[in-house]
Amino acid sequence: MEVFFDSSVLVAASERSHPHYARALPALKRVTAGQDHGFISGHSIAEVYAVLTRIPVRPRIHPTEAARIIRENIIPHFEVVPIGKKDYLQALNAVADGGWSGGKVYDALLINCATRSAADRIYTFNLTDFRRLAPDGLRDKIAAP
Repeated sequence: MEVFFDSSVLVAASERSHPHYARALPALKRVTAGQDHGFISGHSIAEVYAVLTRIPVRPRIHPTEAARIIRENIIPHFEVVPIGKKDYLQALNAVADGGWSGGKVYDALLINCATRSAADRIYTFNLTDFRRLAPDGLRDKIAAP
């Protein structure tokens, strides 16, 4: 199966104390085992790093550990969908036309990448925003692991 991962699922699968760890890890393991073909956006690499280094866990995740997690546990197993000018403009138009503000623009970017990946399933823990922003044909593919 072709699966696209939102950053929220990657973060949850990377930190044992995360409340969604037990749900996210099996989905990640299916990709690392080659059972599913995984996709992420290029933006998610930076977003996962930013969240891992700021997530309120004890001990805190050191920047070198966050980079190692991404380099070893994520990047080798996922196809990275690049983000270009067209993606940014489409995301900007989607949120502006919908009257949405703030971080929803990042979700719109990820939805554009998921669309281009032709994934069968889009994994996120931000179901409400993703479903609101997604075009009709994509909504039924959005699920939490």
